[in-house]
Amino acid sequence: MTEVREVVSGPAPAPAQTDPDHDRPDGRHGPDGEARVRELLGRMTIDEKIAQLVGFWEKADGEAVAPLQGEFSDIGRLEDFSRHGLGHLTRAYGTRPVDTAARAAWLWKFQSDLVTGTRLGIPAIVHEECLTGLSAWKAATFPTPLAWGAAFDPDLVTEMAASIGASMRALGIHQGLAPVLDVIRDPRWGRVDECISEDPYLVGTIGTSYVRGLQSQGVHATLKHFAGYSASRAGRNFAPVHAGPRELADVLLPPFEMALLDGAARSVMHSYAEIDGVPVAADPTMLTGVLRDRWGFDGTVVADYFGVAFLNLLHHVAGDHAEAAVQALTAGVDIELPTGDAYLTLPESVRAGKLDEAVIDQAVLRVLRQKLELGLLDATYSDEPTEAVDLDSPEHRAIARRLAEKSIVLVANQDTLPLPAGRRVAVIGPNADRQSALFGCYSFLNHVLVQHPGVETGIEVPTVLDAIRADFGTDLVTWARGCEVDDDDRSGFDEAVATASAADLAVLVVGDHAGLFGRGTVGEGCDRDDLELPGVQRELVEAVLATGRPVVLVLLTGRPYAVDWALVRCAAVLQSFFPGEEGAGAIAGVLSGRVNPSGRLPVSLPSSAGAQPYSYLHPTLGEGSEVTNLSATPAAPFGHGLSFTTFEYADLAVPATVPTDGALPVTVRVTNTGAVAGEDVVQLYGRDLVASVTRPVAQLLGYRRLHLEPGQSVTVTLTVPTTRLAFSDRTLTRVVEPGDVEIWVGTSARRDTQALTTLVGATAAVTTASPRWTTSEIS
Repeated sequence: MTEVREVVSGPAPAPAQTDPDHDRPDGRHGPDGEARVRELLGRMTIDEKIAQLVGFWEKADGEAVAPLQGEFSDIGRLEDFSRHGLGHLTRAYGTRPVDTAARAAWLWKFQSDLVTGTRLGIPAIVHEECLTGLSAWKAATFPTPLAWGAAFDPDLVTEMAASIGASMRALGIHQGLAPVLDVIRDPRWGRVDECISEDPYLVGTIGTSYVRGLQSQGVHATLKHFAGYSASRAGRNFAPVHAGPRELADVLLPPFEMALLDGAARSVMHSYAEIDGVPVAADPTMLTGVLRDRWGFDGTVVADYFGVAFLNLLHHVAGDHAEAAVQALTAGVDIELPTGDAYLTLPESVRAGKLDEAVIDQAVLRVLRQKLELGLLDATYSDEPTEAVDLDSPEHRAIARRLAEKSIVLVANQDTLPLPAGRRVAVIGPNADRQSALFGCYSFLNHVLVQHPGVETGIEVPTVLDAIRADFGTDLVTWARGCEVDDDDRSGFDEAVATASAADLAVLVVGDHAGLFGRGTVGEGCDRDDLELPGVQRELVEAVLATGRPVVLVLLTGRPYAVDWALVRCAAVLQSFFPGEEGAGAIAGVLSGRVNPSGRLPVSLPSSAGAQPYSYLHPTLGEGSEVTNLSATPAAPFGHGLSFTTFEYADLAVPATVPTDGALPVTVRVTNTGAVAGEDVVQLYGRDLVASVTRPVAQLLGYRRLHLEPGQSVTVTLTVPTTRLAFSDRTLTRVVEPGDVEIWVGTSARRDTQALTTLVGATAAVTTASPRWTTSEIS
């Protein structure tokens, strides 16, 4: 037996700030800094105050990368707009393909002009999208967040985010609009590819890890989208949300609570959603009551793009932009992004007696504190602008490769993978030889570059076909597209069938094309009313299956599709959630055996669209039984994933009783019983058998990724704070109740080894100071 000992308590703590005005390591200002920002506020005119509460977006006609962007008029030149100063500069690098060195020089000059050419000399916060890497031309593009969830590796996500933050800081970017902490509730929703998981604890741990990595480089993270956005009706973007207060408290809010209280995230973006008829952007119970009064958040709340104006244009709770601005600012939205379409009306509202200027002052103080934290109040821009920065270094690519490899999920395998050498392989499908098939909707390639045809990708992106040729040999690999992702053209079927028939087996690479607002099959504004593979892709797979050749199905998608038929009929099925610039090599590596797959499903693979919305966190009646003729049982459950080796769990031990206000230690022995080394994700689940409200039939309590050599055996101890079993009772108080709890290791649906414990003592109330993380130790 190999002995390894390691203590893990979640991602590493956020590093201490280095600004001399900070007296605590969580990024809050000290007393000298507070006096400084208040003195600065006291010298401001109302126009200078409003300037700090708005952004400016320099963009050209046709550069539509936000919803309803064309509805908003041009608000002037940047030089005129910023004559009183500027709160935020919007997407200086991510609006169009620009040379980063030249743009950095332009940005340095603009900030210098703010310092020397405005009365108060305050630079702007530059913000940028950074969900799958910095949104800039020629920057590294990492796997999409669903792939982070599939990897179950918080430390690697921290490493990725730190590399993104370093690139941003080098280019003069101060705030990143990531991570997305929306819990997946319906796979038909287009923005699933931006999300991490259907499990709030996995979202919270991975999302907090991203926050810590990004902010370790002096760049502020922005949590999106607070809150409820992903629970829209029928999976439609911007649709109303009718989540009850218990679902909101127990499922949708915990990831934000973790990222704020444990990750010290410094900014939050409001959701576009309306919850039970109240738009979040105008809801003080959410933006002030929950964020500030309950959780003590003292950072900035920024508007989702045009979200303030949408109170007038879409929600119709305001008669005009001026009313919308007053509602949003009063509710707690400090900064209007991307521009000042609504907040520029605030001075008139003050003069008309419709708004107390003190409300403006409160928001301005938050912005000034943030700029103090970022060092902007001391920035002179007297040095030289940034020289060229390598945004896609070997270090970036190594991280991208490791994360891609760990995120590939082997869903089914009929003793087919890994493929033996010397086999003739037919590679078929619309995603086999397409770079954009590897990236999500907020990647620079699919978000921006798609609108600039003829401009080179700027980074090296082997396609799946390229990678398979490299692993298996060009002379053994043939190829046919077969069809496109989302049309009804079947003219390529004959070639695909002939190509498969002449080979030993076929690798079919199918799935999504990520885009925005109807320009893709998944992505923002690209929702589905079914969960079949888009276009005629299933027909293509059926045609190739009819040849009798073994078919390995590779799903390159941004959402889970209903492919239960494929799990039975295909020789193997791989699920890859937009694995990024190194993703093709990861896929080819699994096919050849160079990579032993270790990803686990962060979201259930559905059996049908009619069963949606579905979550593995359902109560007993949520899956269906003899009381209905329709089953919601997924094709593959949350947490599922196969390997080229086998793992055995034994000696599960839990105490007979645990105090309701204590911690539950769980030990289990894990052994690699196969012939090759591999990585396992130990998943610990629980079920509260009797409670005052209905509880899920399974709930992830903790997890741990570990590497084991053949025959190696280790003991994993997971220490679960009982608050992981907390829920909102009938009075909507979060509590831990006494009673029996089933504990098991396996997946949400599979119990490899199980035990029973009893929580004893009085019902324990849960506070914001309560532990939220399960810790682990290996021996």
